[in-house]
Amino acid sequence: MRFIQGLSHETLSVLQRIYKHSTHYRVRQRAHCIMLSFQGYSTTQLQDIFQVDRITIYHWFDAWDSHRLCGLYDKKGRGRRQKLTPEHQEQIRQWVKLFPKNLNKIRALVKEAFDIVVSKETIKRVLKSLQFSWHRLRRKSRGCPDPEEYQQKKDALEALKKQEAAGELDLFYFDESGFCLVPYIPYAWQEQGSTMTIESGKSRRLNILGFMNRKNELQAYSIEGTVTSAVVIDCIDDFCKTVHKKTVIVMDNARIHKSEAFEAKQAAWAKQAVGLFFLPTYSPELNLIEILWRFMKYEWIDFEAYKSWKKLVEYVENVLAGFGEEYKINFS
Repeated sequence: MRFIQGLSHETLSVLQRIYKHSTHYRVRQRAHCIMLSFQGYSTTQLQDIFQVDRITIYHWFDAWDSHRLCGLYDKKGRGRRQKLTPEHQEQIRQWVKLFPKNLNKIRALVKEAFDIVVSKETIKRVLKSLQFSWHRLRRKSRGCPDPEEYQQKKDALEALKKQEAAGELDLFYFDESGFCLVPYIPYAWQEQGSTMTIESGKSRRLNILGFMNRKNELQAYSIEGTVTSAVVIDCIDDFCKTVHKKTVIVMDNARIHKSEAFEAKQAAWAKQAVGLFFLPTYSPELNLIEILWRFMKYEWIDFEAYKSWKKLVEYVENVLAGFGEEYKINFS
C-alpha cells in the first residue's frame, strides 16, 4: 500500500492554500489527494473520493515525488489540442455574420477552407466564446413615441392596473394579429451587443382579434378577410355583452381605431361601462396582448402548422381555445 510521507508543516500549509484557492479544479483535486494520502487514506479510498482509477492516483503520487508542488500542475502542451485556432475562430465570426442561421454552412466552410471536420456543437461553443447568442431577430420600429406622452400614458396605465388589483374595474388588452404560411421572424446567431433586423412584409393572413387580461382570460375572434374599422366595432359590440362591471380596453392608435364610425360608437360603449385607453404611438410593449402573439408565433405553434393553410388554422384555433388552461402566461 502506497502513501505520501514526510510532509512538513509548511508544505501542508501550502497544499491547504492551493486546495482552497487555486482556480484550477485539477490542481485543487491533486493537492487534496496528496494531503489525504499523508493522513492515511488508502489508494482504494482515494479512488472512491475522486472517482478516478488507481493508475491515475499513482500518476499523481509519481508527479509529487518527482516535482513536489510543481507536480500538481499539468505540463504545457498536455490535454486535448483545440481543433480551431484563434485565427480559425475569427474567420468563423465573419462567416456567421454572412450566414447567421445556417451552422451546416459554417461547418462546410470550415471543412473547405481549413480541412477540419467539426460538429455543430463545436461551432456553437466557439460562437458562445465569441459572445454570440441565439435569439430572435427584431423588427425595426417605424418611429419612436413622444417621451412626454409615453411617460404620461405609462403612468396612467399603472394607475389603471392598481384599480384593477383593487377590484374597481376590469382591464383588458386588445389588438389584432395575423398568422400566415410563411414562418415568422426567425432566430439566428447574433453577436452580443448587436441586433439584426428584418423589414416587415405582408402576406395572406388568418387575422385574430383578441381581448385579454392578466388573468389569462381571452375572448378572441378570427377572420380570413381584411380587418376593418367595422370588424373591430362588431368585435367590441360582442365583447360588451360579456361585461359585468366597469371595464377599460387598452388598444393602440391604429387607423381603424380612429375612424369616424369607431369614434361615434364610444359613447354607446361608455353607457355599457366600457371605456377605451389609447396607448402612445410606437409603444407595443405597453400592450400585454403582444406577449400572447409572440408566444403563439414563436413557441406554441409547431412548425408542422406551416405545411398547409388548414393545419395553420387548426393550430391557431387550438391554441386560442386552450389559452388559460393548456397555454398560460405569467404576467407577474
